[in-house]
Amino acid sequence: MNQGNNPTLAEVGEQAAINVIIAHAPSSRNGDDAAVLDHGAPNSRTVVTTDMLVENRHFRLDWSTPAEIGRKAITQNFADVEAMGARPVAALLALSLPKTTRLEFVSELARGIAQRVGDYNAELVGGDITEGDSIVLSVTAVGRLGGSIPALTLDAARVGQDVVASGVIGESAAGLALLQYYGRKKVPIEFQPLVAAHCAAAVPPGRGFVARSAGVTAMTDNSDGLIHDLKLMANRSSVSINLHKEAIAPSALMHKAAQAIGADPWEWVLRGGEDHTLIGTTCLDAPSGFRRIGTVTKTKTIAVSVDKQAPQFENGWQSF
Repeated sequence: MNQGNNPTLAEVGEQAAINVIIAHAPSSRNGDDAAVLDHGAPNSRTVVTTDMLVENRHFRLDWSTPAEIGRKAITQNFADVEAMGARPVAALLALSLPKTTRLEFVSELARGIAQRVGDYNAELVGGDITEGDSIVLSVTAVGRLGGSIPALTLDAARVGQDVVASGVIGESAAGLALLQYYGRKKVPIEFQPLVAAHCAAAVPPGRGFVARSAGVTAMTDNSDGLIHDLKLMANRSSVSINLHKEAIAPSALMHKAAQAIGADPWEWVLRGGEDHTLIGTTCLDAPSGFRRIGTVTKTKTIAVSVDKQAPQFENGWQSF
């Protein structure tokens, strides 16, 4: 694009950046000093979470488009709301951007955000924008938890329950490995679904609400690594979790990608995060959209096992 038609933020100012965000993600609640949300239904509770994406830590501009970054920012926050069994209803966005950032970047970022909040029938209801040395997105997500059934917390897994999952496991980590090996432009076309799983993971909306309604008691999303996240659930619930190897096995595409770059696909499954797959425990049938991947057992030396053996890979994402 002709850069004359794509000015920098230093040239157009803060309000122009705000205007393009609102143009892509309009809301009747946006535009005042603060957003006012509607009252929830009787017995309704509010669920709030926040998370950040930092340039060159959580995304790279040579790997991800602005729209993909926007979708990823919403997905990781709304997945946390869904993991409580709640429905996401709103998001707020705080942006730190260098003054040399082009207005088109902000516009495309907002377009991706609007697409993802729209998937949930939610809205972007406000936020903030400021100058900084690098690109940082901070999203606050708001959800509604209806009825008197308890939220899906990490400490409610019980011995004898099944472990159920909704979504892929390990594909985001596979995509990251492919990007590190090839770079975005040289990843073979057959592996593009794995790259997409990393750059803009998509979690089907409403699965957390369905799980809570169907009797799931504990839930988390696979954000920091399968073993890492389930170990936290097991420790908080004072139980052990045994995963069935066949149920979590890497896909044929993951095996092929691993062979191409000399990697072990089981590392992607066991250590990889950012799939935002919802993983819960229940004594009933697996809810719609979920599958059985393991069982909850009595506390043993190993908090999380695979076919009753210590997992080959354990450590997941660490912020520091």
